[in-house]
Amino acid sequence: MKIRSPIIAFVGHVDHGKSSILDKIRGTAVVKGEAGGITQCISCSKLDLSVVKKITGKLLDKLGFNINLSGLLFLDTPGHAAFTNLRKRGGNLADLAVLVVDINEGIKPQTKEAIEILKEYKTPFVVALNKIDLFPGWQTNKDKNLIESLKLQNEKVMQKFDERMYTILGELYELNIKTERFDRISDYTKQIALIPCSAKTGEGIPEILMILTGLAQKYLEEQLRIEVKGPGHGTILEVTEEKGIGTTLDLILYDGTLKVNDQIVIGSLDEPIVTKVRALFQKEKSKLIPIKEAHAAVGVKVGAPGLDKVLAGMPLKVVDVDLEEAKREIQKEVEEVTLDVDKEGIIVKADSLGSLEALIRLLREKGQKIKHASIGNISKKDSSEALAEEDPLNMVVVGFNVRDESDKKVKVITNNVIYRLLEDFEKWKAEELKNQESKILEKLVRPAELYFLPQFVFRQSNPAIFGVEIIAGKIKVGIPLMINGKDVGRIKEIQHEKVNVQEAEKGKQVAIAVPGATIGRQIKEGDTLYSDIPEPDFVHLKQLKKYLNREEVEVLRKIAEIRRKTNPVWGV
Repeated sequence: MKIRSPIIAFVGHVDHGKSSILDKIRGTAVVKGEAGGITQCISCSKLDLSVVKKITGKLLDKLGFNINLSGLLFLDTPGHAAFTNLRKRGGNLADLAVLVVDINEGIKPQTKEAIEILKEYKTPFVVALNKIDLFPGWQTNKDKNLIESLKLQNEKVMQKFDERMYTILGELYELNIKTERFDRISDYTKQIALIPCSAKTGEGIPEILMILTGLAQKYLEEQLRIEVKGPGHGTILEVTEEKGIGTTLDLILYDGTLKVNDQIVIGSLDEPIVTKVRALFQKEKSKLIPIKEAHAAVGVKVGAPGLDKVLAGMPLKVVDVDLEEAKREIQKEVEEVTLDVDKEGIIVKADSLGSLEALIRLLREKGQKIKHASIGNISKKDSSEALAEEDPLNMVVVGFNVRDESDKKVKVITNNVIYRLLEDFEKWKAEELKNQESKILEKLVRPAELYFLPQFVFRQSNPAIFGVEIIAGKIKVGIPLMINGKDVGRIKEIQHEKVNVQEAEKGKQVAIAVPGATIGRQIKEGDTLYSDIPEPDFVHLKQLKKYLNREEVEVLRKIAEIRRKTNPVWGV
């Protein structure tokens, strides 16, 4: 067995410098490395340990232990999509991650989303506090290491710098992420390293490489052990069309060996896809170079027949002996994601297996039930399935990085950024819930308090017609009234300034007609009347209290007090 290079992903908010840091690492490696010290794989870049040592200089010696890794493997496609697509059995394929945060902007929505995904996958990570060269007053010292450069900064600049850094540390702490500047950490199992850096000047880049190497060597050695000559196992990062070759797979091979003519099994939403490797390619100066075999961990391009229906994020396995067993193993990995659903809930679609898994995890964190989850564009079938749900809040299809090809019978929410998709969904859900509750509220007898105006008796009975002032709440035609817990009758008509109206609110003086009531018997001038709220309506109103104003809530309390004189558990 050998120890493979740890696979390292870059995540973080848009424009915080994920690609720039990666480009700087690659550029520095080319300058510092001997021939072949950096390999441009498909979808990744591999730095040999010799190059890592040259870039970090004496920093690695400070770790105090031997490094026997072969190097570091960086994913060339930064961002959530690449990270979530790289899944393997039991978690994420990336062994480590670099969370990039702009020192001047701090924690943004997509930063939070990246943290949630890292936490869900239990992926160790470091925080690269980027763009220190743009910090007001910062002086670049390219020939110094980061600690020396920090010591050479102006005292006032350093004071502001520390204030900004600790503000970000505080924001991360609120997200249950305990971080500290890398040189102040005593226990890397309890705190996450924060490394100030600049993708432009290269400051902090050696320290990032030093920390990543140290973490991988000290804490990940066991999980990095692989069978070099065993059957290859990988994850498809992307499906692409290559001129003269046809449909190809960009594959991250994380275990074993993959050779031309190997029989392979690829996960699918239906039956596993079985095919044979016809060509393997590695990248060299942006050209595709044919190779005969590849050994983990590496990124390669695979050419084979029948790849048209292959989806990004799917697992791939070389058939060793038993084809049926290999098919069962592969399909089990797919089903772990796609079959984890509820009897009722929303429909979820995504462009790849990894994206789907991340979306499902984030939705479930919010307590959302999911009836069906799968890969691909949103179809008429998805729309019909959502329409069949009883709960209107489930009549929605949520899609990440997919097209809407449905018949638009239900709400469809799509976005190419997960956190924006979740925000749009939560916003729709809140509005839909409010609409539903408003409809329920319209049907309920709402709390109202009325004062019988003296000398405003227009008719004593059949029906009783008299003037009232609405002290609190709102009255409608048809609502029942009570006085001291006794039924008075229902409002048949409301008249305001000699015009019939359907409702009237607080402050209005109106005439009301109440059949069945007799003035001088059930009611008299100067009385206070209340809406006679049925007990089920009262229970609903308690649940919808946020839609009632302070006075209505007080009237609701008074009505409950009146009712509980004869029935102590009324409305409880």
